[in-house]
Amino acid sequence: MGDPYDVLGVSKGASEGDIKSAYRRLAKKLHPDANKHDPKAASRFAELNAAYEIVGDADKRKAFDRGEIDAEGKPRFQGFEGFGAQPGGGFNPGGGAHFESFSFGPDGFRRSGGGGGGGGIDELLRGMFGGAARGARHGSRAPFEGEDFGAGTGAGQDLHASLTITLNDAAKGTKTRVHLPTGKDIEVKIPAGIASGQQIRLKGQGWPSANGRAGDALITVNVAPHPLFKPDGSDLRLDLPITLYEAALGGKVRVPTLDGAVELAIPPDTNSGRTFRLKGKGLKAKSGAGDLLATVRIVMPEHTDDAFKDMMKSWSDKKPYNPRGDLE
Repeated sequence: MGDPYDVLGVSKGASEGDIKSAYRRLAKKLHPDANKHDPKAASRFAELNAAYEIVGDADKRKAFDRGEIDAEGKPRFQGFEGFGAQPGGGFNPGGGAHFESFSFGPDGFRRSGGGGGGGGIDELLRGMFGGAARGARHGSRAPFEGEDFGAGTGAGQDLHASLTITLNDAAKGTKTRVHLPTGKDIEVKIPAGIASGQQIRLKGQGWPSANGRAGDALITVNVAPHPLFKPDGSDLRLDLPITLYEAALGGKVRVPTLDGAVELAIPPDTNSGRTFRLKGKGLKAKSGAGDLLATVRIVMPEHTDDAFKDMMKSWSDKKPYNPRGDLE
């Protein structure tokens, strides 16, 4: 992460009020709910919250200014017992605050670690986004819990890693390996129906502490774009090309799905933009499988001849119509 002052756009001598105002302004601008089509919005928002947790808290800000912690809130020197060090290995400036990490996924803003952040970050977010800071939005999902490796009280810090999977693997579930910052390669079980941005928690696979107990590893899953399907919650969306004569006369066309192609009956006089729902051909969800929403796009032939153009000209002369009448 960059310098927290730079992330917030304030000087090192900024007042508490200036820092809070800068955070409010940027939180509204960068919140993922306001940037739903920006895949990098979640990471920028998490970085903003991590920066505010440092400089928005008096103790942590002083520790950072003294060089005792880095921009991620991690101690630059673990210290020794009796000299301000936590039993779990984390530096504790002033004997009060300790450090937290942040992420944002489909279940909203999440913070891990304990702590007395004096900046009131949860209250600020709840006030600005009406509870979205804790994943209160409709349809939010909790992170998936991995195998318990024995983490407990006094555990070390959590670590964050990410992996990218295909839409097919997200839909059906899979097992894959992820390389952690600790140097370990861990096999991760991906449950069917996971959405891009959700996290899987691997207990006890984070940073170790002085007493040997490790924190957790939080694995953010990213689903790679698919050439045909676009996820929409538990539904999938598909642009379905059809010919001009299939639109006019109707007919049966083959529609691809994640489970193989199926036939769809196109009724006569079908307009471009009409959407057909194929039940149960979407992604798995707790309430059952979603649907495949196929939206028709009428495609002209690559090449036309004079006979085709004469037929269209004759039709337009004898039976003209205006599909844009409602726009005038």
